[in-house]
Amino acid sequence: MLPFTRAEFFEVFAAYNTAIWPAQLVAYAIAIAALAVVFFRPGRGADLVMSGALALMWLWTGIGYQVLSFAPINPAAYLFGAAFVAEALLLVYCGWSQRLAFRPVRGWRTALGLVLIAYASAFYPLLGIALGETWPALPMFGVTPCPLTIFTFGAVLLARRPFPWAVLLIPLIWSAIGGSAAFLLGVPPDWALLGSGVLVLVIAVTRGVAAPAEAGLRGG
Repeated sequence: MLPFTRAEFFEVFAAYNTAIWPAQLVAYAIAIAALAVVFFRPGRGADLVMSGALALMWLWTGIGYQVLSFAPINPAAYLFGAAFVAEALLLVYCGWSQRLAFRPVRGWRTALGLVLIAYASAFYPLLGIALGETWPALPMFGVTPCPLTIFTFGAVLLARRPFPWAVLLIPLIWSAIGGSAAFLLGVPPDWALLGSGVLVLVIAVTRGVAAPAEAGLRGG
């Protein structure tokens, strides 16, 4: 039994989106810039830019959304916020130490990553609108948990294997927690949150060991 109603859940998004505008547009700009660097200037700098962009989004969402906006109707959000801040720190550490190195390769993994990124940034809010939700009561890309988690999964699929479990653990846990909204609150866009979590977990377990020569854009 949730401590809030569906109406209260979306009222939080409405108040939050109104309060932080135009941070949503800044999140899009940061993501586009980070992806451009990863694809057109891969290397140490790109690793730092993408991991830093992800870390900033997780930090903002953990404090701004979870703690300051969601916690008043769900005390568990204080714990969620702490986990999101921890994820931000892990992203910075893994990016700086090159445990998370973004080296997109030609093939299905990069294609899948781009599909998840496109879903998180464009199709998630568009699907919400198609199902009757309106601005500002929409979970928005880069500043709310569920689209951010899907975007993170997509970004990780652009990274060199092996995938860093330290970075994947909290998004995988959130995919189950946040994805429960698909059932409990009737939020169909979150079906993809559950599905992407399962998919990335399977990929990480079954194909997580990198080929020694894997680096940069190449076939396979």
